[in-house]
Amino acid sequence: MKLASRMLICIGIICLFTTFSWAQDTSTTPRDNNGQKWRIGYLEGGSFPDYEMIFLKIVSGLMDLGWIKPMTLPEAYDPDHRRMWEWVADNAQSDYLEFVKDAFYTSGFKAENRQATKAELIGRLQQAKDLDLILAMGTWAGQDLANDQHSVATVVASTSNPLGSGIIKSIDDSGFDHLHAKVEPERYAQQLRLFHDIIGFTSMGLVYENSTEGRTFAALDEAEMVAKERGFTLKSCFASNNNVSLEQASAEVKACYEELAPQVEAMYITVHRGESLQNLPHLLAPLVEHGVASFSMAGSDLVKHGALLSIAQAGFTYVGRFHAETVAKIFNGAKPRDLSQQWNAPPKIAINLGTAEMIGFDPPFHILAAADEIYDKIEEVP
Repeated sequence: MKLASRMLICIGIICLFTTFSWAQDTSTTPRDNNGQKWRIGYLEGGSFPDYEMIFLKIVSGLMDLGWIKPMTLPEAYDPDHRRMWEWVADNAQSDYLEFVKDAFYTSGFKAENRQATKAELIGRLQQAKDLDLILAMGTWAGQDLANDQHSVATVVASTSNPLGSGIIKSIDDSGFDHLHAKVEPERYAQQLRLFHDIIGFTSMGLVYENSTEGRTFAALDEAEMVAKERGFTLKSCFASNNNVSLEQASAEVKACYEELAPQVEAMYITVHRGESLQNLPHLLAPLVEHGVASFSMAGSDLVKHGALLSIAQAGFTYVGRFHAETVAKIFNGAKPRDLSQQWNAPPKIAINLGTAEMIGFDPPFHILAAADEIYDKIEEVP
């Protein structure tokens, strides 16, 4: 009996591995949906700039793969994400897929809207059944579609920690056949180790909302782990992120930066509505005044406009391509759950020399030699 059980377990493992391997090898070649176009919808928690930028890079990736005819995409960020979605829906030409114009859903980062938005979309998925795939941008969106209330393919993007926020079961298993979420194991711990290697600070500031989601967005667990590992002090300041206006979120973050700047040698700019590109000049002012080094969690766009360091991401091109290939494989028959969720950002450094000079930091030659994006000055925020 034990032998039979072991054989069944082994067969199960072999089948799982075979299915996983097949999924990875699934073609990304464009194909239609039995003579019809694949229909794509969109869900976000609210208007966070990364969501729109990553969405456009997914569109660009699908163009590169031949699913969409080449076209010029907008370069300027539009805070009205619905308007951008509708622009893409109107202008993307494809024989294989379409971005459904009325399939844009957002809660505006308001808790009172979240359940209604979720219910409206899931109701559509259950009853109308007119969407083949949902792009779920951010933690709220991923959480709201990671359930058995529907079975529509869901690709979750732009989440700080899909495992820690309960979207997926594990790094290797989303937990639902229809679900796929990008995971970067120890992404933020690696960023912080790199930041500490370069600067060698003894104290670092972190601003976040004091909630489960806020701590996840700020990668607090990984920050505390690296602080203990490297022996530096972590100083926190709380600022509201959800259920407040963008103006209030920005004002609270600005106040936190002014409070922390005299107390720390480094600042980790995380994922918070108040740590936006538009608010960046107000956040950098106290850091520059006190000679505080900064590292942007989100990527090099903030470095271009004054953050000292980040991981160079070529405008989210790499991650957009990863999600585009995932979408293409799903439309070619792969089960989302069977596709690898692991993705690691290329180890490329972005640095702003204008900021370095202003805070009195002279980057070593080996750092400059390793940098893929070097900005000589601080560009104005558009």
